[in-house]
Amino acid sequence: MNTLLFLGNLGTAEIIIIAIVVLLLFGGKKIPELMKGIGKGVKSFKDGVNGLEEDIKGTEKE
Repeated sequence: MNTLLFLGNLGTAEIIIIAIVVLLLFGGKKIPELMKGIGKGVKSFKDGVNGLEEDIKGTEKE
């Protein structure tokens, strides 16, 4: 179970190297801001999907 969903056959060493490169590119202060933005985007996407599911359920009952 050494693979993640989208990372394919990357091992632990490769993931650590990628994390270090990201840290060097964006800096320690920017990473929390990026993660916060990603979290807001995921929440917005989930809210949209839930709204769509509610609309579908509403039309099925009518």
